[in-house]
Amino acid sequence: MRPAYLSAARSLQLGREQAVEGEIGRALDLYDEAMALLRTLPPERTRDVLLAHTHLAFYQTLSLVENAGKALDHHLRQGVSYARSTRDPLARAIAEECLSGLEQVL
Repeated sequence: MRPAYLSAARSLQLGREQAVEGEIGRALDLYDEAMALLRTLPPERTRDVLLAHTHLAFYQTLSLVENAGKALDHHLRQGVSYARSTRDPLARAIAEECLSGLEQVL
């Protein structure tokens, strides 16, 4: 299973790099790749931490796209939920940042 976690983490990392470079479509494809791989693994903390980070990365990237709609809300909810349940400090900080940005818009 370790290779699967490493592959998912690498896809997440590459997706973030693509998003920073403005390659939104490629970033979303890489996040999808990570998500698909993580969903095949049995539930455990490492998987859930990676799912939190992947959902939040999806949210942050989709927030740059117009008409993201339901997907945007889905990834925020899922990312926040995984971040809270795993108690991963970095995931929780990212989730709080996403939520605070949402409050500013409202």
